Amino acid sequence: MPANHPHPTPVLILGAGLLGRLLGLALARSGHRVTIHEARAESDQGAAAWVAAAMLAPLAEAAVAEPNVVRMGLYALPRWRELIASLRQPVYFQQDGTLILWHRQDAAEATRLSRVWAQTVQQVPELQAAQPLDAQQLAALEPSVAGHFQSGIYLPQEGQLDNHQLLQALAAELPALGADLHWLQPTSLAQAQDWQRTHGGWVLDCRGLGAQADWTAPEQPLRGVRGEVACLYAPGVTLQRPTRLLHPRYPLYIAPKQDHFFVVGATQIESEDLSEVSARSALELLSAAYAVHPGFGEARIVGLQSQCRPTLPDHQPLVRECAPQVLQINGLFRHGYLIGPAVCDAVLEYVQQGQRDLAERLELRFEPCAQVLAA
Repeated sequence: MPANHPHPTPVLILGAGLLGRLLGLALARSGHRVTIHEARAESDQGAAAWVAAAMLAPLAEAAVAEPNVVRMGLYALPRWRELIASLRQPVYFQQDGTLILWHRQDAAEATRLSRVWAQTVQQVPELQAAQPLDAQQLAALEPSVAGHFQSGIYLPQEGQLDNHQLLQALAAELPALGADLHWLQPTSLAQAQDWQRTHGGWVLDCRGLGAQADWTAPEQPLRGVRGEVACLYAPGVTLQRPTRLLHPRYPLYIAPKQDHFFVVGATQIESEDLSEVSARSALELLSAAYAVHPGFGEARIVGLQSQCRPTLPDHQPLVRECAPQVLQINGLFRHGYLIGPAVCDAVLEYVQQGQRDLAERLELRFEPCAQVLAA
């Protein structure tokens, strides 16, 4: 974590999603006067940070992510442990690895991904290599799938957290630190800059898709990518770690939470449609979960939810200073929980020290405005 700034300044954060809360927490702890404006009501249900499995899986995500995102995810893992330990409310955190499974007809996909993961470990040597499992090893690691699958792959470093507990814990922590949270307070970038002219300090725009109207990088358009998840209560299922089922069309993930609740997801749709989960997606999610463990056939559907994740053309996050001391932080795509602490720490280093060393080390795109560079 960057050191405290000798003269803490006021900060206005637009958006009380995951990144807005992480930044607000760190800045308030450093002594800054933090104000957060959020357009939504106080309930988090339906927000992008709520509709997520919150898996912390840097090597697994290498199947769809560039090495710098993997590095940010690896950096974030111990930071999550530290952050959660510092909160007053308990948050479920687990780091028992990820299990990869596949049916016989999809063995070629497992071979392909094994090559991808081996290449990623060469590029990011801090990662532990993927471990192939035969039937006996698989049964020892995850007894509940013994007999259903004959082989698997284990990614040992990975973890997950309970995003609902985390969001609630952060929302409770911020006022206790003196941060001012204003719900139902939609604020444009122009209005935020008016606030800045009165109060000084920094403006941090963390609104995700809510920032589309103010996004000032037309060469890198901001769009939404739809994701859908099912929350299941399955007392007859015991999975000890996040499990992914390889499939050429819809790679499925199952994230076991506490007390036999499971978050199941797979879909990634190029659409900004925020309507309910489609029947096709629900059928695919539920049938794929049943294929992993027949106990899901008796599960109770607690919820089916959809949301759109803020995405730039290259699926990379971007921090850009569109005016002096006004940062737009966006494009975290499906990796918000994976890389959130890395992006947060890089922004803090710039706000408090005027440096971008961490951003450069993690290859996080960071664009200071021309006036700052010329100074």
